[in-house]
Amino acid sequence: MIYLVGLLLVVLLGIAIAVAAKLQKVMGSTQSESDAPVPNNKVNAALWMVFLVAGSVAMVWSYLASRDAFLPEASSPHGRETDSQFWLDMGLLTIAFFIVNFLLFFFSWKYQYKKGYKATFYPENHKLELIWTAIPAVIMASLVFLGFRSWTKIMADAPADSQVVEIMGKQFGWIVRYGGVQDNKLGAYNYKLITSDNEMGVDYSDEASMDDFINPSEMHVEVGKPVLLKIRARDVLHSVYIPHMRVKMDAVPGMPTKFWFIPDKSTEQMRAELNNPNFDYEVACTEVCGRGHFAMRLRLIVEDKASADAWKQQQKPLLSTILEANPKFISKIPEKLRAKAMNYAPYVEEADSTTASTGSAAAASASMR
Repeated sequence: MIYLVGLLLVVLLGIAIAVAAKLQKVMGSTQSESDAPVPNNKVNAALWMVFLVAGSVAMVWSYLASRDAFLPEASSPHGRETDSQFWLDMGLLTIAFFIVNFLLFFFSWKYQYKKGYKATFYPENHKLELIWTAIPAVIMASLVFLGFRSWTKIMADAPADSQVVEIMGKQFGWIVRYGGVQDNKLGAYNYKLITSDNEMGVDYSDEASMDDFINPSEMHVEVGKPVLLKIRARDVLHSVYIPHMRVKMDAVPGMPTKFWFIPDKSTEQMRAELNNPNFDYEVACTEVCGRGHFAMRLRLIVEDKASADAWKQQQKPLLSTILEANPKFISKIPEKLRAKAMNYAPYVEEADSTTASTGSAAAASASMR
C-alpha cells in the first residue's frame, strides 16, 4: 500500500510539473505581441457554429423520436390541465434556451480574434438592462401564478359525493380498503391495532368498519365520479403514482395524505383509444422503499357504476375474513357491537356452541369419574 501511495505521489508530481511548464509557456505567449496570429482560430470559431447547428438538430430529433414513448392524453380533467401547464412552461423555456444559446455560440464565432480588432468598452445601458430584467420577471411571475392556481384547484377539498377509497403502502405492495356495500362508509382505523390478523389496523369500535372490505391486488372505481384517495404508509416512505391520471402523492408513515381526481376515461375506453386490448391502469410506487420496490404495482379498473357495484357485492367483508381465520378475534370487538359482528361471521356462533358442547361433555365425563 505504501508503494502504491508513493507511485501516485510521483505521478501527481509529474503532472504538476507539466502543468506548470505549460502555464509558463502560455503566460509568456500572452506577454508577446498582442497581434500575433492564433493557431486554428478560424477553425475553432467555425466549430462553434457547427456545434450550434448539430446540437439544435439533435435536440429536435430526440424529441420527435421519443414522442411515441410519451404518456397518452391524461384520463382526468386535472391531468389535462397539468399537461397544458407543463407544455406551456416547456415551450417558453425552450424558446429562451434557443435564444440564449444561439447568441452564445453566434457571438463566439462573430467576435473571433482578428488582427487589429479592439473590443469596445460598453459600460452600461439602462434601457437594455430594464428590458432583459423585466421581461423574464413578468414571464416567470405569470408561470408561478398559473401553476399556483392549478395547484390550488387540484388540492382543494374533494366533492361531497366522492368515492372514498383508502390505500396503504407497505413493503412491498398496496392494500386498498373500501366502505362496505351496506353503509358505503369507510370506518376508522388506528395504527396501534395493526396485527397479522388486522394488517390495516381497522378499528372495529367504529360501527361503520364492520362491512369494510380490502383488496391487495386491484382497485375498482366508477368512471366519471370523483375519487378521494386517503393515503397512508405502514412502514417506510412510499408514493402513490397513477401515471395516466397524473396522480402522485407521497405515503408517509404517521402522516396521512390525500388526493382526489376524476377518472373520466374507463379502462375499456382507453383500450379502444390506444388500440391495446391488454391495457390496464396501474398504481405504482415512485419512492424507492427497499429491494422489492419494483414489485409495488396495483391494477386499477375504471368501469361504469353497474360493474363497480357488482364487483363490490362480490367482495367479502374484512371482518368475516379475520373471524374465519381467528374466531377469538371477536373478543377484541366492543361488547355492544358483537351482535352485529356475528352477522358477518355466523360460523363463529357455531364454533362457540361446539366449544360449549365439548366443554359440557368433558365436565359430565369428569363428574362420572
